[in-house]
Amino acid sequence: MRSDIVKKGIKRAPHRSLFKAMGYLDREIESPLVGIANSASEIIPGHIHLDRISEAVKTGVRLGGGTPIEFSTIGICDGIAMGHQGMHSVLSSRELIADSIELMVNAHGFDALVLIPNCDKITPGMLMAALRLNIPAVVVSGGPMMAGRFQGRDVDLASVYEAVGEVQVGNRSQEDLREMEDWACPGCGSCAGMFTANSMNCMTEVLGLGLPGNGTIPAVHAARVRLAKQAGVVVMDLLKKNMLPRHIATEAAFRNAIAVDMALGCSTNTVLHLPAIAHEAGLTLELSEFHNISKKTPHLVNLSPAGPHRLHQLDEAGGVPAVMAELARRDLLHLSVMTVTGKTLAENLHGVEIKDPGVIRTMENPYHDEGGIAILHGDLAPDGAVVKQSAVAPEMLVNTGRARCFDSEEAAIEAILSGRIRKGHVVVIRYEGPRGGPGMREMLAPTSVIVGMGLDRDVSLITDGRFSGASRGAAIGHVSPEAAEGGPIGLVEDDDPITIDIPNRLLTIGISEEMLNQRRKKWHPPEPKIKEGYLYRYSRMVTSASTGAILKI
Repeated sequence: MRSDIVKKGIKRAPHRSLFKAMGYLDREIESPLVGIANSASEIIPGHIHLDRISEAVKTGVRLGGGTPIEFSTIGICDGIAMGHQGMHSVLSSRELIADSIELMVNAHGFDALVLIPNCDKITPGMLMAALRLNIPAVVVSGGPMMAGRFQGRDVDLASVYEAVGEVQVGNRSQEDLREMEDWACPGCGSCAGMFTANSMNCMTEVLGLGLPGNGTIPAVHAARVRLAKQAGVVVMDLLKKNMLPRHIATEAAFRNAIAVDMALGCSTNTVLHLPAIAHEAGLTLELSEFHNISKKTPHLVNLSPAGPHRLHQLDEAGGVPAVMAELARRDLLHLSVMTVTGKTLAENLHGVEIKDPGVIRTMENPYHDEGGIAILHGDLAPDGAVVKQSAVAPEMLVNTGRARCFDSEEAAIEAILSGRIRKGHVVVIRYEGPRGGPGMREMLAPTSVIVGMGLDRDVSLITDGRFSGASRGAAIGHVSPEAAEGGPIGLVEDDDPITIDIPNRLLTIGISEEMLNQRRKKWHPPEPKIKEGYLYRYSRMVTSASTGAILKI
C-alpha cells in the first residue's frame, strides 16, 4: 500500500506512535488510509453542512474496509467576495486548494482520496488535485440549495442582485429588497441555479469522477447523505481495482463534459476550469473544442439565470444521466469511457430516460439548436472570448454599439448606477483579467444592475475579466489577450464602434488596423495593482484565460 511509507516496519514505530496518540487502533493503522479532503467552513452556505457529508463518507470508507482520515482545505464564497476587492482572491484560490491537497496527500502517504467540495473554485481545485495526484479518488459535492420563494415566485441569489438595479430605477422599494434577501437563500447548498458551482458539480459527474446524482441531488435531501456513504464505499472498490482518475477522465471524457456543458447551458466559467483540470491530466483542451462541440450540441435545459427552472427540478426530471442519455441518442457522447461506478458510461445510462420533458427537452424540441456557450473571435479578441449565448436576448445576439471604457469594475458600476450608461452603449471593463485584475474578477454586480435597470436588451458588456454563472444578458468575458498583456481590449477608446455577432462568433472593433497600431505604440504596461503577497506572485505566474488561467511552472 502507498501508506506503508508512513506505517510499516520497525523504522516506522515513531510514526505509529503518533497515530496512536490520536486514538487509532493497530487494525485501523494497518488498513488502507483514505484521505478525506473536506472544505467545510462557516463562511459559505454551500459548505456549512459538509461536516455531515464527511461523516457519511467516513461511514462508507469504514464499510469498505478502510480508515478515513479527514483534513481541511480553504474555501471562498464567491457571493460574499463579489463586487469588491475580495474577488481578486477567488479564482486564485483554485490553485491553492489543489496545491494544499497535493501536499497533504504526499506528506502522509494516503492510499486513496475522497474530495468534498461544493462551491465555485473549490470543486475545480479539488478535481485538479485528483488528476495531479492520480491515486484512486471520488469527488462528492454537498449539493445545490433549494430555491427561495418570494411573492409567489422562485428566487435565488441572482434575483437579489438584479433587484438592486430595480431599486435604483424605482421599480422596487428598499423595504421590498430587504424582505427578498430574507427569503432568497433558504438554507445550505450551492446557490440554486446553473451557476458555476452547480455547473462544475455536474461536470464532475460527466467526467466520471463523481457518482450519478452528484450535480443535482439537493443539499437538504437524505439522498445526498446516502450518495456520500456510497462514495466512501466506491473509493475502496477503486483502490482494490487500482482504477485511477486518469483512467477515467480521459480526452473522450472531457469531450463528453463539454457536450453536456452545452446541453445544460452551464456557466462560462467552465471554459476556464475544464482546460485547467485537463492540464493536470496531461491533456490540452483548446477553445476550438468548445466551439466545435457547441455547434453540434443542442441546448436542452434552461435553468436560472437564463430560464425558470432550478437544480432540484433537473434532479426530479432525471438529472445529468437523463441529459446524457438524450445526447447519446444522437451519438454525441463517447459511451465507452469508464466511471467511478466501475462501469462504462453506456452501462450507467442503460434504461435511463427523461422523467419530465418540460425540464429536460428532447433532441427534437431543444431550447436552441446550438449549445449554451459560444466562443467569439475577432480583432478585439484574437485569442477568443466567451459568452453564455443561451442567456442573451434574441435582439442582442447581433448588435453594434459605442464603447464606454472603464479600467476597473468599480468605475463601471458607478457609471451604470449614476445613469451614464444608456441604450446603444457597450460597457468595456478591462485590466480585470487573470494578470491585470489580478485574479480575473467576476462581474455579477454590473450585469445584474444592467438587468435590474431594464437595460439588458439595449446594453452589452465586454471584459477581460469573467462573469458569474448567475450573470445573464449580452455579457462577453475572457477577452484574450487581456489588456494587461497588451491585448486590443486595452486599446479601445470611448465612442469606438464595437460589433458583437454571436451567431457568426465575432467580436470586432470598427476602427482601422492602422489606428490600432498607432494606439499600440503609445500603450505601456500598467503597474501591478497589488505588489505584495500571494496575489502579486499569482499575477506574475498566471497565464491567459484562453488557456484556463493556469500557472506557469
